[in-house]
Amino acid sequence: MTGRSAYDVLVVGPVSLDHNIDYLGNERREIGGAVVASGFAAAKSGNKTAVFTKLNPADADVENRFQGSGASVYWKPSASTCSIRNQYFTADKETRACTSMGVCDPFRFEELPDIETKLYHFAGLVYGDFDGPLFAQAAERGKVAVDVQCLLRHVEADQTMAFHDWAEKKTYLPYIDYLKTDAAEAEILTGLTDRAEAAKLLHSWGAKEVLITHNTEVLAYDGREIYTCPIKARNLSGRTGRGDTTFAGYITERQRAGIEEALLYCTALVSLKMETPGPFQGSRKDVEDYIHTFYK
Repeated sequence: MTGRSAYDVLVVGPVSLDHNIDYLGNERREIGGAVVASGFAAAKSGNKTAVFTKLNPADADVENRFQGSGASVYWKPSASTCSIRNQYFTADKETRACTSMGVCDPFRFEELPDIETKLYHFAGLVYGDFDGPLFAQAAERGKVAVDVQCLLRHVEADQTMAFHDWAEKKTYLPYIDYLKTDAAEAEILTGLTDRAEAAKLLHSWGAKEVLITHNTEVLAYDGREIYTCPIKARNLSGRTGRGDTTFAGYITERQRAGIEEALLYCTALVSLKMETPGPFQGSRKDVEDYIHTFYK
């Protein structure tokens, strides 16, 4: 025994000082980021969860942000804190313009906390947060889950954010056990608008399981069968963090359940989460009750 703390999942990524402006001009400022939405979703679902993030400590109290999540918090200082302005143009929050107001220092494997984990969840925000060798190093220690957003979303010279294909995808996809994209990101990676066909191509390039989110459903593919589950949220007030919540719910559930069960759990989880702004604050029982009410 090493004596090190053991966790079901380590969620890695920058927190973000978010400025979210809805289509009516209402602004909500919060400390967000994929690591927040994913960390809460994993921990509240009953998984022993650690999060590792980087920020300038003058900008935010990271321990306070994760208070009540149930996750253990590890962090290191960064010269700058990631900060993103999201301007939404429609009520359903499906179209938005993103502007970078700050970028975090890149993450390195040797910076990760000295803990035991079965699953590394890389929840980045922009290109440069992580690189392919980081995934390869993590793959030597456990399973690797990557949300592809941070490999496609680039900060341009004028601080706007634009999506570009991941040049090294065929080199590093084979190190990834669980790959998550949304429908638009899947098209950027593969050139395909058909989500099932995109998932098959991503799998053929090496990703072992592919999860593709859409505003109507979540799709999973393992190289054998396409699985889908419908989203049944009654309102979209908590749309921000949809993909992160889905992915955290899926990959942690997959450590103890089959694909269909994990897909049902994560889709019900995100449907429930989307009804309230902020990260998921419910419990595993709340999700199970939601499944019983809306999916059975």
